[in-house]
Amino acid sequence: MEKYTGSQIVVLEGLEAVRKRPGMYIGSTGSRGLHHLIWEILDNGIDEHLAGFCSQIEVTLLKDGGVRIKDHGRGVPVDIHPTKKIPTERVVYTILHAGGKFGSTVYKVSGGLHGVGASVVNALATRMTVEVRRDGKVYFDEYKDGGHPVTELVKGELPVIGKCLKSDTGTTVTFWPDAAIFETIEFKPEVIKKKLQETAFLNKGLKIEFKDENTGEKVTFHEEHGIKSYIKYINREENPLFDDVVYIEGKSGDIEVEIAFQYTDSFTEQINSYCNRINVVDGGTLVTGFKSGLTRVMNQYARDLGYLKDKDDNLDGKDIRNGLSAIISIKHPDPQFEGQTKTKLGNTDAKTAVEDVFTQEVTLYLDKNVEIIKSILENSLKSYNARKASDKARNQVLKSLNDTDVKSKVAQCSSKKPEECEIYIVEGNSAGGTVKTARNRATQAVLPLRGKILNVEKAPLEKILLNNEIKAMIASFGCGIGEDFDIKKLRYDKIIILTDADVDGAHISTLLLTFFYRYMPELIKEGKVYRGLPPLYKAEYEDLTGKTKKKKSEYIFNDFELEQFRKDPTHKIISLQRYKGLGEMDAEQLWETTLDPAQRTLARIDISDTVDADEVTALLMGTNVPPRREFIMEEAKYAKLDV
Repeated sequence: MEKYTGSQIVVLEGLEAVRKRPGMYIGSTGSRGLHHLIWEILDNGIDEHLAGFCSQIEVTLLKDGGVRIKDHGRGVPVDIHPTKKIPTERVVYTILHAGGKFGSTVYKVSGGLHGVGASVVNALATRMTVEVRRDGKVYFDEYKDGGHPVTELVKGELPVIGKCLKSDTGTTVTFWPDAAIFETIEFKPEVIKKKLQETAFLNKGLKIEFKDENTGEKVTFHEEHGIKSYIKYINREENPLFDDVVYIEGKSGDIEVEIAFQYTDSFTEQINSYCNRINVVDGGTLVTGFKSGLTRVMNQYARDLGYLKDKDDNLDGKDIRNGLSAIISIKHPDPQFEGQTKTKLGNTDAKTAVEDVFTQEVTLYLDKNVEIIKSILENSLKSYNARKASDKARNQVLKSLNDTDVKSKVAQCSSKKPEECEIYIVEGNSAGGTVKTARNRATQAVLPLRGKILNVEKAPLEKILLNNEIKAMIASFGCGIGEDFDIKKLRYDKIIILTDADVDGAHISTLLLTFFYRYMPELIKEGKVYRGLPPLYKAEYEDLTGKTKKKKSEYIFNDFELEQFRKDPTHKIISLQRYKGLGEMDAEQLWETTLDPAQRTLARIDISDTVDADEVTALLMGTNVPPRREFIMEEAKYAKLDV
């Protein structure tokens, strides 16, 4: 047995750790992670804006694939760092956890608190240049191949390459992502523009200019009304119950609070939360404070205005939030986020601050706008009555989940330990039969869908619960639905959608994800939902690397891999099989490519932007056709057709 000694412990120095495990720092190496590089540099300029020193940022897509981000802040310090003895700019861009945001003297509030953003971008770039404008001088530095400095220092300091006005200060970062790290290095202008629009909404008065040198497009984002305009943007395709967007702001201790909201005739609620302009997708304490304050205030008004009598129970928070679109944005001097990706806020003082500011300020507003409060209460009571009326029908449906017919749809696994179990949702009995044969019966359950499930975006809950396939999923998962959902009762650690790689398969996947997102969102937020990625091709080929030609076979999972495989001079393809569906693979092939945990490829479904997720879900699955057509035509340019 090989000894386990200190010599086997690998220490990754400097930025090597980032290149070895990029997903730990930017979430993924796909398109989302690629664009995250821009957001990291952009955040530095936004932090300067929050500190009161930057009113303009410019983002430019270069023709050679690079990105230039220029801010008009104070400029990264260029003096010699007191402990590292190199220019401070190099400390910022080459050393993890180095930044001016750990103390409270430089930045009172900041989105970037870990000091890794700028250096991570440098680590994942083939080249990066930094120009700093300070004190009437322009300083320059350059890095290559993952953050290695190539600019020679002059007497230990950064070289000065020009002069500028003393009033012209800021930092310009230009970088080129490393194709060896990322699955794609093609930036999408629409993704960038959407992010810049959101940033402008959240940073009232900040001017952001976008330019695409490939197309010549120029766009300026500048929002004088901030999150009020954001709510109007979110509800642009909806029918508001009242014209005004309710906007309140205030301060509790060191925490600044901004809230804007409006109600529509939609059946869903959408609450989007931001701390120091960072979208905390999973909310946290600031959302808890808002919900608590909203429920208490609305129930008080309901009693004061006679909508509720003394003997009546309070309105439920869910009914009060029916049709609500809200933005909560706070500035916190010491936010406690979960991880580098900052998906949830944990500060307890944020709950108190939001609740206190909301309760005080919204009361002052609504006292002067009684018609708005009446619209909200009437909408809440309508929701309350509709929910009560459907409870009986829903309870009858939920009781039927124990019926033998419902349970018989699922091929269960023998293990009863949720942490080691997973369920495959497959398309049709043919594929279901193959998966049942190929699976590990101890830990892998199978639920074949008999046809497409209902589009839940267009149906009330009582109708949704009558759909047999949806009933089968609810019964299988064991954790309920909607208000009764309890993720602790989930019987599986992974829910894996496994459909054919065609239009019907994509539609079924979309219907399933819409159902999960609307009625079991915790499944996605807790990382329980996956897509299985079966291979698209099987290649029989001759291996030309040795003296003797050997015939081999290999599974290829997408067209990009196929293109790379074709280009490999050591391969001579003999035959190429295209799998049109899972049913074309035998049990052994399906196991080794798609079901075997040691070899399979799974894509975890997550939500990086709640505004975007809600908007796209409503567009693709809703009843409003013109916006859907416009969205599809716009996004079609990024699609790869399989003809």
